[in-house]
Amino acid sequence: MKTKRLMLFLMLALGALFLGACSGQPIANNWPGLAADAERAYLSTGTFIYAVDVKTGKEVWRYPAEADNNTLFYASPALTEDGRLLIGSVGHTHSFVSLDAATGKETWTEPFLGAKGAWVASPLVMGDAIYAPNTDGFLYILGMDGKQIAEPIELGGSLWSAPATDGSLLYVTSLDHHLHIIDPANGISSDPVDLGGALPDSPTVGDGGVYVGSFASTIEFVTPNGSHEVLAKASNWVWGTPALDGGTLYYADLSGNVYSLDLASGSQNWGVVQPDGPIAARPLVAGDRIYIATEEGTFYALNRDGQIVWEKETGGKIYTTLVLSGELILVAPYQAEFALAAYDTEGKQAWTFTPEN
Repeated sequence: MKTKRLMLFLMLALGALFLGACSGQPIANNWPGLAADAERAYLSTGTFIYAVDVKTGKEVWRYPAEADNNTLFYASPALTEDGRLLIGSVGHTHSFVSLDAATGKETWTEPFLGAKGAWVASPLVMGDAIYAPNTDGFLYILGMDGKQIAEPIELGGSLWSAPATDGSLLYVTSLDHHLHIIDPANGISSDPVDLGGALPDSPTVGDGGVYVGSFASTIEFVTPNGSHEVLAKASNWVWGTPALDGGTLYYADLSGNVYSLDLASGSQNWGVVQPDGPIAARPLVAGDRIYIATEEGTFYALNRDGQIVWEKETGGKIYTTLVLSGELILVAPYQAEFALAAYDTEGKQAWTFTPEN
C-alpha cells in the first residue's frame, strides 16, 4: 500500500505539473529542490529560492524579494564555478534565471523565456554553454549571458532531470523511456536508446558509459555508441539516480529496498535491506556511510554491510535527495514543520530552517 501511495503521489505531481503548464496556472504543491556549497544551502520551494547559512541555519537572502505566483520553483539550483545559481521556474512565465549565489541578485538583465514548458530539471554547464532540459521535450542551449546560442534540440517526451556528461558527450533522460546521447560539438543526437520505462532522474557517469535506473525496475549500463545491457533488477521502479562509489553501485526502489551492486562480479553485496518506506531520492555516499531517505520522512545512515547505523525522523516526507555540505548532511522534507535541517555525520541535528513570512 505504501508503494501504491507513493506512485499515486508522484503520478499526480507529474500530471498536475503538465496540466499547469498547459493551462498557465501555477503549481506550488510539490517537494523542494536543494543544492549547497561550503557556505550556503540553496532551497527552491514554492514562490522563493532561499539561501541559508550552513553554519547557523539563518536565511542569507531570498529570491524574489516578494512572492509572485507566476514564478514558482521546484528544481534543484545548479551551481557554477564562477559563483552563480541557474534555475528555471514551473510558473506559467517559464522564466529561467541566473543569480549571484552570494547575494541572490540577478546576473542577467532579463530571464530566458524561450521554453514552452516548465523547468523541472537542473541545467548543466559545459564549457561556455548551459544545457537546460525542459518539460516541452527540448534541450535548450544558452550562453553564460542567458542568450540562446544554438537551436534547441528536440528530444521528445518530458525532460525531468539534469544532463550528465563524460566530458565529451551529453546523456539526457526522458519520461518517454529514452536516453539521448548528444555530441555538443555539433548538436547531433544519436538514435535514442529505449530502456523500457520512464527515466525521471539523471544517469550516473562511469568508466566507459553511464548507469541508468528506470521504471522498468532495472539498472542498465549504456555505452557512448548506444549499446546497453541490464546489470541488475529491482523489485519495483527505480526513481533516483544510482550512486557510484568505486566498484560499487548503490540504488533504491519504490518498494523501499536498498541495493549494493558489486560491478565486477554482478552480485549484490547484501541481502534484503528495506527501511521504513518507498525511496525516491537518490542515495548519498559520504565517507564510510550510505545515507538513504524515505517517503516516511526518515533518513538512515547505513554502513558498507547494509546495517543501519542510525536513523532520524523529520515529521514530513522526503523525496528530495540529501545534500552534503562540509561535514553536514542537509535534509529538505516535504510537509514537515521545518523546510530544511542539517545533521552531522553521527545524526546530531545542528539546526533547522523555517522561512519567515
